[in-house]
Amino acid sequence: MTREKYLTQEGLKKIKKELEYLKTVRRKEITHRIEEAIKLGDLSENAEYHEAKDDQGLNEAKIRELEEILNNAVLINNEKGSKNIVEIGDTIKVKYDSQEREFTIVGQSEANPSEGLISNESPIGQAFIGRKKGETVEVEAPAGTVKYKIIKIE
Repeated sequence: MTREKYLTQEGLKKIKKELEYLKTVRRKEITHRIEEAIKLGDLSENAEYHEAKDDQGLNEAKIRELEEILNNAVLINNEKGSKNIVEIGDTIKVKYDSQEREFTIVGQSEANPSEGLISNESPIGQAFIGRKKGETVEVEAPAGTVKYKIIKIE
């Protein structure tokens, strides 16, 4: 069973660009390395050949992964403006422990918590989805329960 992969427009462009690079530039580089290693002779003890073949396998696996993401992609509609309920693609401002922070709820493949991009599949992302402005959300964290008050939804 394949699962939907939620992507923003920016995330979709990034994945397409990476896929194009892996299929064209990276494949050619690896093929060239394999050809050069073959010229060195005995393949059974040819470290350059085996390293290039390993890189080829990793590159092809990454290509398959990105193609699967694109084949199952659901584009997130990022309509700006005041919203009432948190959905995937929204940026929310929250208050916790007298601090304010912004999070954007994105699909798993775009998540980067250090940049405030939270996966819709993460515990914190799941806790926010479907909630309204003004609600307090409790999230279990390793250090204990953290309470977030939703101040703004965009």
